[in-house]
Parts: sequence; structure tokens; C-alpha cells
Amino acid sequence: MGRSVELISPEEAVARALALLDEALRSGARRVLGIAGAPGSGKSSLTAMLARELPAGSCVVVPMDGFHLADVALARLGRSGRKGAPDTFDAAGYVALLQRVRAAMPQDPPVWAPMFERDLEQPLAGAIEVPAQVPLVITEGNYLLGDDAFAKVRGMLDARWFVEAPQELRHRWLIERHERFGKSPAAAREWALGPDEDNARLIAGTRDRADVVVQLD
Repeated sequence: MGRSVELISPEEAVARALALLDEALRSGARRVLGIAGAPGSGKSSLTAMLARELPAGSCVVVPMDGFHLADVALARLGRSGRKGAPDTFDAAGYVALLQRVRAAMPQDPPVWAPMFERDLEQPLAGAIEVPAQVPLVITEGNYLLGDDAFAKVRGMLDARWFVEAPQELRHRWLIERHERFGKSPAAAREWALGPDEDNARLIAGTRDRADVVVQLD
């Protein structure tokens, strides 16, 4: 049986993010907050809310999704039907980016991170600027608490959160998102309950590694 993890609300999450920001400002050392969770659990929504609630210019969001392998690479590797699985990301590249983000000094040039463009369903390099002076970096993604190629990520996070929502709601959000970005209703449901759900079960096994679990409904 896994260890018990403290459950918090989105409102408490904002308070904790503010406390982490204050810690960074007082110490003069950047802090990195990692937010993990299954596909469709609300990671991006929670992260966007934190970015709105924190003081302007105090944080930058760097999603793990920017390290998706491009479709042309997935096709070459025979992994197109499992897009979103751990081996369909450049995990080593993500780890290297977090190392640069952590090591940045105030006088250094900005780090440029990739993003995932949902309209294209492709990663875009050099899309997110991370100025060296920003005290808090928030990174979110499926496998921040994972093993194997992602095992080094946990050690580079000052706070580790896991987001969860009721399964029925998560499925609905996920299907709606797939439809919004071009899938037919049938294809959206098939993908959400197929590859996405396979990944969700894998990610659920990392929940107990979080400091807290943020519950969305």
C-alpha cells in the first residue's frame, strides 16, 4: 500500500505557490515547481491559474509536452499509435533543460524552451523564453514523477505536486480536448480510452511520490 499524500484544493495550491515564490525571493535562488498527472487531469488548467494568480513576471511555465517527439520521428520509430507514452518524449532533452533552468545565474542569457502546439499536434523549438531573473519556474507534464529516463526529474524539483480529477470528468475533458483539436467524436473517445488511459494507469503509480495531491472537480 502506498504512503498517504496530503490532499489540497486549488485555492491552497495558489497559497503554496506563493509561499514557494516567497522562499525563492528571500533566498535569492530560483525554485522549480513540478506538476504531474494523467492526461486530461487538469494540469495545464491548474498551471494557467497559478500563472494568473502569481505576481506578473514572477514565474514562467515550461511544459514537458514541448519534448514530444515529432510525428515524423514517431513514424520512423513505429510509435505513432502510442503518442504520449514515456518513450515518445525526449526525456534526456527535458532533463537537460531543467538542469540549465536550475543552474541559471541572474547575469546569464535566457533559456529558450520548446512548447507543444496543439493545433499542429507538434513540438515547436525555442518558443518559451525563461529569463534568468525569473524566481519561479513551473513545469508540468505526465511523467515528472516517473522512472527510467525520467528518474532524474524528481531531484530537480523543489516541490512535487500531483493533479487528479474524478475519472469520468477527466475522460470528458480529454475527449472534448481531442475533438477541439481536430479528432472526430469517435476517434477522440477511442484515443482517450485507449492510449491515453494506458498512460494514465502508468502515471497513477507515481502519485505517492508527490508532496501533495491537488484535487480538481
